[in-house]
Amino acid sequence: MAGSSESYHEAQEFLSERTRDMHRALVSLQEELEAVDWYQQRADATSNASLRAILLHNMREEMEHACMVLEWIRRQSEPMDEQLKAYLFSKGPITEVEEEHEGGGGESDDAGANVRGPTVTQPTTRLTVGSLKGK
Repeated sequence: MAGSSESYHEAQEFLSERTRDMHRALVSLQEELEAVDWYQQRADATSNASLRAILLHNMREEMEHACMVLEWIRRQSEPMDEQLKAYLFSKGPITEVEEEHEGGGGESDDAGANVRGPTVTQPTTRLTVGSLKGK
């Protein structure tokens, strides 16, 4: 498995410290979630109740670690914070939450700005065709 520094898609010298820290956190989150999956599979596969209990305990520890990293990511990224506030602990079908959150449809970015990345700050106002027409 490649380490976090081996999974950069751009040369490190072109990346800010903020981007490198976010990368570290995202890779750590992936690893924690992968560990949750491994422990769950192992617990399902064993017929030994005492081993199953230990594996499930370990799985819950990895969930805790994943949540801690996710919270750090949320605190560092306004766009991620916005998305998590919209979806986590919501009720009803997730696609309906999406429609409500995005105002009835998918968000498009005609200006070409990257508003989906974890370290990009979204503008506080949103230009739409209606807003440009004064509606």
